[in-house]
Amino acid sequence: MIIHPVVRPADFKDHQQISNLIFFETRLHRHMDWRSPLELLGSPFYWALEEDGQVIAALACAPEAKGISWVRLFVYAGRWDAHQAWNMLWSTTKEEIARSGSAMVAAIAMHPWFQNVLSASGFKTYQHIVMLEWRGFASSPWNQVEANGIRIRKMTEADLPEVEKTDIASFTLLWQNPLDTLRRAYSQTLFATVAEDESGIVGYQLTTGGRTHAHLARLAVRPSAQGRGAGRTLLVELFTRLAQMGVTRLTVNTQSDNDASLGLYQKMGFVRTGEQYPVYTLEVPSTPEEDK
Repeated sequence: MIIHPVVRPADFKDHQQISNLIFFETRLHRHMDWRSPLELLGSPFYWALEEDGQVIAALACAPEAKGISWVRLFVYAGRWDAHQAWNMLWSTTKEEIARSGSAMVAAIAMHPWFQNVLSASGFKTYQHIVMLEWRGFASSPWNQVEANGIRIRKMTEADLPEVEKTDIASFTLLWQNPLDTLRRAYSQTLFATVAEDESGIVGYQLTTGGRTHAHLARLAVRPSAQGRGAGRTLLVELFTRLAQMGVTRLTVNTQSDNDASLGLYQKMGFVRTGEQYPVYTLEVPSTPEEDK
């Protein structure tokens, strides 16, 4: 009897099999996130491809902000073809996303093979993520910044609702972090601070890592406060604290078309590493009501 693979929702009982795929298969797309793909089991748009009781591929497109879903996991057994495994999982995922309402699906494609898979499914390059690095050179101008009415203090969990408002005001929908994501991010940070003026929180930063290497995972300043040195002041405080901790290398990434961020980072001594990765997107329209 020929057993054909079937696509079904991935759930908690698949934890071990999907874990094995993630850790042992070389063809893996994993979105760098505050949650591991295994934590997402049971979430919407998380599918397993099963053959004879074995999970041979998995695809997770868990929603983030309203109307935005990121491809957070795609992995498949090596004996399969990437396009074959993707097409079976993606067709089901796309249908379910359409049934739940329109959405933009996005992916940061770090591997050429995955870029080919996305392109073949109609995804288009939206922008690029570029990597920068700061190594604490003595010539960096970070000790020459004036606060200009901006105060920096340690972030607390109680700040997160206001931090979310700052995040929403600072980023386009694709890059916004909702409150639940910010809570997870805050719990994993090495160093988190907010910038305040007389009106309240106008900026924040989240940094991860430890020992000699840290990563500036998030830096945001409200548009109404930009040009007053809030971003630079957040960075000055960060550089000072990291130096006190013995951290000598700091990385950050930003969008290739975000001129304000690139300008700020480069003025503060960051240099491009040469690494960049394309962001692919695809608009999935909602299914007409009569077809639901």
